[in-house]
Amino acid sequence: MNGWPLAVLKRMSWTPDEETLAAIRHLAIQNAIEYEGKAVPGSVIGRVMGSMADLRQHGNVVGPIIIQAVIEANNLASKQGVDALIEILQNEAPHLLLKREKKERRTGLPELPNAVKGKVVLRFAPNPNGPLSFGHARGLVINSTYAKQWDGELILRFDDTDTTVKPPLPSAYKQIPQEAEWLIGFKPHRIIFASESIPHYYEHAVMMLNRGFGYVCQCSGDAFKVFRESKTECPCRNNSVELNMELWNKMNDGTFVPGDAVVRVKTDMKLKNPALRDWPALRMQDTVTHPHPREGIGSKYKVWPLLDFQSAVEDYLQGVTHIIRGKDLMDSTRKQTLLYQHFGWKYPETMYWGRVKVHEWGGFSTSQMRRDIEAGLFEGWNDPRLPTLSALKERGITAPALRNFWVELGVTQKDISVPLSSLYSHNTKEIDATAPRISFVKNPVKISLQGDCPDSISIATHPNHKSMGQRLFDLSNSSVYLSAEDINQGDTRLKDFCNITIDGSIGQIISTERIDKRPIIHWVGNNCEDAELVKVEDGKVVTIKGKIENYDYPIGTAVQMERIGYGIIVAKNKIVFTHN
Repeated sequence: MNGWPLAVLKRMSWTPDEETLAAIRHLAIQNAIEYEGKAVPGSVIGRVMGSMADLRQHGNVVGPIIIQAVIEANNLASKQGVDALIEILQNEAPHLLLKREKKERRTGLPELPNAVKGKVVLRFAPNPNGPLSFGHARGLVINSTYAKQWDGELILRFDDTDTTVKPPLPSAYKQIPQEAEWLIGFKPHRIIFASESIPHYYEHAVMMLNRGFGYVCQCSGDAFKVFRESKTECPCRNNSVELNMELWNKMNDGTFVPGDAVVRVKTDMKLKNPALRDWPALRMQDTVTHPHPREGIGSKYKVWPLLDFQSAVEDYLQGVTHIIRGKDLMDSTRKQTLLYQHFGWKYPETMYWGRVKVHEWGGFSTSQMRRDIEAGLFEGWNDPRLPTLSALKERGITAPALRNFWVELGVTQKDISVPLSSLYSHNTKEIDATAPRISFVKNPVKISLQGDCPDSISIATHPNHKSMGQRLFDLSNSSVYLSAEDINQGDTRLKDFCNITIDGSIGQIISTERIDKRPIIHWVGNNCEDAELVKVEDGKVVTIKGKIENYDYPIGTAVQMERIGYGIIVAKNKIVFTHN
């Protein structure tokens, strides 16, 4: 490792100086020391380029030099040992022997761009075609967190302008605000109904038509598709203002029927992105057959805005400053920006997140869940198999756990896949300290105890919190209940009690002190009752019968069932399983 062959250096268009070569050599040695004589070229390249950014432009030259340095460092370690590498750095670059500090992982949400304290307005805009789901929670948590951080406003807006494809569910109008308050810990500052703003959308549609950046298109969907794909203008694009207004009136007075005409935003038919070419803003809906469920609306309107137009106008009217949503809606941003430019408005700051896939669930489509419920595949929105907020809450998942889960994932456009255990980890942190321990024995079998058996024993309600008191186990008849699966264990230990040897229906007490590594099993004494544990197994809701120790905890209490997991009490002696 005393230098580079002259022939190699001569072939280079750029030649590193001796100082650079020495630095590369030293970083290769450092890596070899850390990896016990097996330096990794990729890691060394990263360190070199990170510490000497000016070398990035000479990557084609530096790369082979780094690889050669790694080979030589590994060879030296192989022949003379890692101590020889350490000695080199001690003499030549002792600072590289200092333990490298790991960069702290950024936690929480990134800075909100161009935000002003007290002036931030954000919105969460679900379609009320069902209650909120796990997926909705992301938008609600992130937007509400920013609103709280910046002393701003959070608007809950019902995007309820589709009565055919995703018709509103009347009960959702009441349920969603309740679920939102439960999740974020405060009431949204404003609640807006898009269906109440139809006159405002009409006003802006007329402005478009009068100013010439909107037109009424009578082309069929298939016909306009040809125009869009060929980057040519449809004949309707050159309508006069008078003709557009005449056609607009026909859309509203019933002369036209759904499919006869739409209002389009005039952009540029040669735009690179086909989705942006004269995109549709308003269309007709059959509200006679599909009336809006809200009182006073019903079949009142024939023309309804499409989501991109409705949302854009509503965001402007409500003074929204920041929009944070999925990257799948980037085209919506592009469409809306073009519309804002026509009106002379400033578009809100935008941030995007990528898709999150939960291994155990797949998707979070409210429409699909609604269809499945209506088809009888699920018992309702709180079915424990569904990823709805109501189902998660009933299973014992807490609002802080959901908030922490989504905040930790942050706002990144990277698509990620996570296991449910990530959510469960957050939930454990929230409930473990206050969850009393309780013994539930499934498929119970009675075992008679022989030996020195007390009349009763007391066990801590919580191992870490003496203030929570003691649990009394009645042993007056020298018997206990064990799970059938534990009967054949032989030498076992009854948790927090004694070591026993099981032979059939007899348990011989050996000692009370832990004497070996025999398996620990849970149990209940005579003061127990019949109970049910509801779990989801292989996509099915199953009820497990067993016995549970007597308790007086109220409904809604989160408990830890020993050796089983966490659950929540939903009725007397009925527990819904939460997670391991």
